[in-house]
Amino acid sequence: MATNRQNYRVRKLDRHAGFDDDLKDAPPADRLDMVWQLTVDVWAFMGYDIAQSRLSRHLVRVIRREG
Repeated sequence: MATNRQNYRVRKLDRHAGFDDDLKDAPPADRLDMVWQLTVDVWAFMGYDIAQSRLSRHLVRVIRREG
């Protein structure tokens, strides 16, 4: 389903413009957590399957020394 984005309004704000005082000093990780929750809520509202894998998303590579 194609969306016509030609008439979307876009605003460019200063990095600190528009933030409430309680969010101004929030670390980026906390802001990302807030946005992620909003994203999951929107996906659920639109009817997408939002089940998340219970597997760890952290990747680790073990390099063993020879000898």
